[in-house]
Amino acid sequence: MKLFSITNALIIVVLVGIIFYSVVKNSWGMLTLIPLYFIYKMINDPKNKRSKVLEELLKVRNLK
Repeated sequence: MKLFSITNALIIVVLVGIIFYSVVKNSWGMLTLIPLYFIYKMINDPKNKRSKVLEELLKVRNLK
């Protein structure tokens, strides 16, 4: 789970960097909108892999 969280954070930082570069170059277009969409999907994904792993762990330990 820790590696998954670190990977997600790294991808989000790269996408924010792309957005920042696009804004600095005064280009509002696909280069700005596509990373915003991916960031939104990564943060708000209800089928997040982390939650699946957590559910399996709770089931194995008979906590749920």
